[in-house]
Amino acid sequence: MSVPTSPRFSQPGHPPATITEFEGVRSLHLGTSWVQGAMRLSRPDAIELEYVQMMMMWMLFVQQPRRIVQLGLGSAALTKFCYQRFPQARVTAAELNPNVIAICRDHFGLPPDDARLDVREMDALDFVMDPANHGTVDVLQVDLYDEEARGPVLDTPEFYQACADCLGPDGVMTANVFGDFINYDKNLQAMEQAFDAVVWLPEVHDANIVVIAFKQSPQLDFALLYERAADIKRRYNLPAKNWVNGLKEWMRDHLA
Repeated sequence: MSVPTSPRFSQPGHPPATITEFEGVRSLHLGTSWVQGAMRLSRPDAIELEYVQMMMMWMLFVQQPRRIVQLGLGSAALTKFCYQRFPQARVTAAELNPNVIAICRDHFGLPPDDARLDVREMDALDFVMDPANHGTVDVLQVDLYDEEARGPVLDTPEFYQACADCLGPDGVMTANVFGDFINYDKNLQAMEQAFDAVVWLPEVHDANIVVIAFKQSPQLDFALLYERAADIKRRYNLPAKNWVNGLKEWMRDHLA
């Protein structure tokens, strides 16, 4: 079922935000067939899509984040989840398209801003380039796509360096790299220039690859990571064991 576009979700100058519903799942679109996010109506606070769940794999390494930043709101799944599940954290989202913010408020359960939640209508590049944000972020989640979804809209070495600059000493970035094949190497090489360690997990959900990048390379203790994964599964119902398996597979393939 397709839901008609409201004037509130089709402000000029930006792609219109539309939704479809199928078998109990509401999906967000930007005027095209590409799915920009999804929510199961019976579980609106859960993260529906596998690659979006994988964006939370920073939880294996950062257990008490104080500031979590989302670049690109999507259907607000990550922003909602972080706001609800990490009450000690301030959660900020930067989203350029006002139509996306409006539809997330009305149809995807995004709460209103308060002392802990700050959803800003702004360019993600402006956010990361602002010196006021440098060194202030524990977790940065990057999922930046336009209506064509051919690759991240920000993918330069300068952008990823600014992302790294926003992180504190033990900060972690997760990023979704999706689109034309040429974009994968371009993004990974740019990240490797800016971060101490960059790891990507096996492809999921229509060629989405999720990357985790560390300001400082961590010591990987897989026994400890599997313990944390079991705790994440128990407390948050996220498939964290799969993330650890993916990290282990990457280490075997790339560091052998």
